[in-house]
Amino acid sequence: MGFHVSLHHSISTPTNGGQAPWLILIHGLFGNADNLAVVKRHFAPHFNIVSVDLPDHGQSDWTTEFTLTGAVTELKLLLDTLNIGPCAILGHSLGGKVAMLFSLMHQEYVSRLIVADIAPVNYTHRHQGIFDGLTAVALDNLESRKKADQLMSQHIKEPGVRQFLLKSLFQDESKAWRWRFNLHGLIASYTNIISWPDTNETSQCPTLFIKGNESDYILPEHRPLIAKHFPNAKAHVIEGAGHWLHAEKPAAFNRIVENYLSKCK
Repeated sequence: MGFHVSLHHSISTPTNGGQAPWLILIHGLFGNADNLAVVKRHFAPHFNIVSVDLPDHGQSDWTTEFTLTGAVTELKLLLDTLNIGPCAILGHSLGGKVAMLFSLMHQEYVSRLIVADIAPVNYTHRHQGIFDGLTAVALDNLESRKKADQLMSQHIKEPGVRQFLLKSLFQDESKAWRWRFNLHGLIASYTNIISWPDTNETSQCPTLFIKGNESDYILPEHRPLIAKHFPNAKAHVIEGAGHWLHAEKPAAFNRIVENYLSKCK
């Protein structure tokens, strides 16, 4: 990154916050901390929770170039600033990649790692339709959120995906329409987002990979790399769930995570 980035975050503390363990939540591409609100609400009574906006997302600063290592550096700075020691980290999709790399680089900070529907591998380009849909929305001439949805629908057929993206569309103080994410910066950095660093590092941290059985983000051919980097990894599959498993099957997802995290209390 070309300059220091401040990660926007929110902290939720239970009544027994002094004794409660810490849980860090990291969202995926084009999202923000609110994407994991259903997880936050479930664990708020028993965990100190930090919900993070990744660089170029939500209310965090924009960068000159998004990189996984840059996001890891910012996450470490945040945990150091908050004086958070060993903690559980849960990341979905791009957030899972950041969480995995953080565990490889700074495993002394991680008591448990939960990775939601992503693997430590290089992916092929799979977001062109989303890029086309987002760039089709001319913000300077935009009339309404409904019009944005209509423009995006020419490239993004799934209503749920459009509604997820539209959550980041807002009007600033001058009533101008803006995206909360750095659209053009993320498109320019897309190679960094879908790639995985060439590293031989391993993390001995107990790790859980949760996969939606209808998603193709974690495949059998990924198992050797998962085992290489995370020898203490386990896996759990949620039936009837795709890539957005925490939103599609929230009760099942939270139950799996809760059972796993109960071991670190």
